[in-house]
Amino acid sequence: MRTIETEKESLKPLVEYTKELGEDVLVFTSNKQPIAAMLPLRNVDKESLALSCHPDFIELIEKVRAEFEAGKTLSLEKMKNEVKRMEGKS
Repeated sequence: MRTIETEKESLKPLVEYTKELGEDVLVFTSNKQPIAAMLPLRNVDKESLALSCHPDFIELIEKVRAEFEAGKTLSLEKMKNEVKRMEGKS
């Protein structure tokens, strides 16, 4: 990850940064606080990008991570059984 402090560095046109990006993430900061990021989108569709930034999706991911850290997990076998049980209800 590369960081550019907007007050300290002379900024180039954005297109120049895209040419240099490669596989790296470029973070623009102001007063050492991140304000924007530029990242490569090779093999990423617009829908996945939009979903990954949606507040509801981020909230869901945070909830699941907290459950995982709390030990609330299922084995693959238990998950398969649960899916079979739910399919039987339909």
